[in-house]
Amino acid sequence: MSALFDVRAAEVADKLGLLRAALAETGAGAIRLRGTDWFAWATAGGDASVLLAADCGVAEMLVTRDEAVILTDAIEAERLRIEEVPAGFSFHIAPWAETDLHETYVLGAARGGAVLSDRPRSNNGYSESPLPASLRLRRMVLLPSEHDRYRALGRDAGAALAETLRAARPEWTEFDLAGAGAQALWRRGIQPALVLAAGARRLAAFRHPVPTQEPLGARAMLVFCARRHGLVASLSRAVAFGPLTDDERNAEADLLQVEATGLDAVRPGQSLAAVYHALEAAYRHVDRPDAIREHHQGGIAGYQAREIVASPSTATGVETGMAFALNPSFAGMKVEDTFLLGANGLENLTLGADWPTTTIQGRARPTWLEVT
Repeated sequence: MSALFDVRAAEVADKLGLLRAALAETGAGAIRLRGTDWFAWATAGGDASVLLAADCGVAEMLVTRDEAVILTDAIEAERLRIEEVPAGFSFHIAPWAETDLHETYVLGAARGGAVLSDRPRSNNGYSESPLPASLRLRRMVLLPSEHDRYRALGRDAGAALAETLRAARPEWTEFDLAGAGAQALWRRGIQPALVLAAGARRLAAFRHPVPTQEPLGARAMLVFCARRHGLVASLSRAVAFGPLTDDERNAEADLLQVEATGLDAVRPGQSLAAVYHALEAAYRHVDRPDAIREHHQGGIAGYQAREIVASPSTATGVETGMAFALNPSFAGMKVEDTFLLGANGLENLTLGADWPTTTIQGRARPTWLEVT
């Protein structure tokens, strides 16, 4: 356990260095991080969430040139100190009914300087400003310790999804499938940030099939955005209860070729716009030019399911150390995994050995699980 805390402490020191570099760059007096995503990033995996649907958690972080402080209330402070926040932070603890005391503390700590925030607000006559773009970009270039956490998350999320779809039956409802998937994630200490489930009819009708009471029938798809230590792994898989038709096999081959073209474009020095345009050309090549407009194509992953989505004009550059989740799709079919871009190219974090695959342009890619 001490080795783990040593790794987190070293990572926190790196993160605080980046935050203080942003203070120096902007001349601001303090940085205030409200979102659960930024809190997890800055604490090397600490979790400030209680209500999972909330964008902001039960604690914030304030960083100045001299201190790094967790702002929270008396309900949460001890649990966070023991279980979530590594060494290197002090705490400003307010009674739960007097959290406005944090505002006075922030103003004093900033010493008259500007306050930057990931979720800027106006408070007691002063307005916060957004974080600089340079800091937002540095968050997306993950450190080796973050790579290790991401690999472990991807492995467990892939196992949870495979386990769920192998157990699924045609008579299950979409609620049954989504519930089994969420349970498989929780058993592995993973928060189900998103679970989509579709049976045969709704799979063909909707790109974001929020589960319903409808039975699955002959086909089913399950989609996870799986969160642990703040990082999010995205992946999609499908099961066929009975053999695929020739049309389905042909569509799957076309979709995997579209994805392969996009993945090949994820190289250091490229822009996300270049990745988008590669996918656009690939859709045209398989005679489905309109499919790219029917759903977004994914982009950079990390402390959000998508930190930035690729578009025709996204100038953000691809860098080694970033994670990516592309999700090209046709009606009734989708492919998605989370990859880490390393010195030797893309490393698939979410595709386990217990799922059927085919090789496309040198990469193992998931196919339909056929249950006959």
